[in-house]
Amino acid sequence: MQRVALVTGASRGIGAILAGAFREAGWQVVGLSRGGSDDPTGSPTVACDVTDEAAVGTAVEAVIAEHGRIDLLVNNAGLVEREVPLWEGDPEQWWQVMETNVRGPFLVTRAVVPHMIAAGGGRVINLNSGSGTRESAVLTAYHASKSALARLTGGVALAGAEHGVLAFDLAPGVIETDMTHSMEMHRDRTEWTSPDDLAALALAIADGELDGFSGRMVRAGADNLDVLREKSAQGLGEGERMLRLRPWGEGDPLA
Repeated sequence: MQRVALVTGASRGIGAILAGAFREAGWQVVGLSRGGSDDPTGSPTVACDVTDEAAVGTAVEAVIAEHGRIDLLVNNAGLVEREVPLWEGDPEQWWQVMETNVRGPFLVTRAVVPHMIAAGGGRVINLNSGSGTRESAVLTAYHASKSALARLTGGVALAGAEHGVLAFDLAPGVIETDMTHSMEMHRDRTEWTSPDDLAALALAIADGELDGFSGRMVRAGADNLDVLREKSAQGLGEGERMLRLRPWGEGDPLA
């Protein structure tokens, strides 16, 4: 039976890259995008605003009705705000980033996972970022949204484990896209993460090669896939590749 992947934000950028990679690997790929136009690889794309609960529910039910299953969910749709300090930010734009980057994955995952559970399991890949592990002077919404996304990933991994549902944070590095070209911080960048590295990592997760990283983060362009496979098989310790508070040392009451 052909496996089915649902990819949000599939009409361009990283979403289109991943949709194409899964399609070439033999998956049936369905994309979601605001406009609904087919992605450049030819995968069908359904019009859906991932922040709209009703629209998400309708889109997911349509995929289930046509294909009978969703084995993999890739939450990729995302936004970034204008690069200014928080007090200069536009409140509507700031909140739109949070809505798209956090509410979107919440709503789509909420709609998809019950179908995964009914089918005996599945995997969720959240396109996260190293930005979620640190502060920024000028991208507070984006960084906050990616920190929050890691908590969604961890929550799904914990609650889903008994049902065979796994969840992963996949940081794509810096892929050359319209979004990254729009960012001041990348204006003079000449070195970019290879889309092939991103695709290889996503496919390895989807194929179950990195299940030991459920609830944890991996990063394209920095991680070696063979090393990840080895670490996954060995098992990781508490807090490794996860967002955690770092205590100041012995005697810290928060340790």
